[in-house]
Amino acid sequence: MGRNPVVGRQGPAYHASVIPTEAAASRLRVKQIRSGIGHAATMRRTLIALGLKHHQSVSELPNTASVRGMLIKVRHLVDVAPAQEK
Repeated sequence: MGRNPVVGRQGPAYHASVIPTEAAASRLRVKQIRSGIGHAATMRRTLIALGLKHHQSVSELPNTASVRGMLIKVRHLVDVAPAQEK
């Protein structure tokens, strides 16, 4: 019998990211916090389209509907926060 895949992946650290609305932030800072290995190929391609090439990489993106749609697809793999205004 294999191990339970949920063991060790529980608690607030593993909850999905909350994506700010367009009114809350004009740009988003996206950090990949979990690997795409073991996930669907479409999720891995979405991470690459967001500019996240490897674990712990950070990308700053505009807060548009298309970007929010991509973030919703991989919200369990990334951490999303409003970007600092320059």
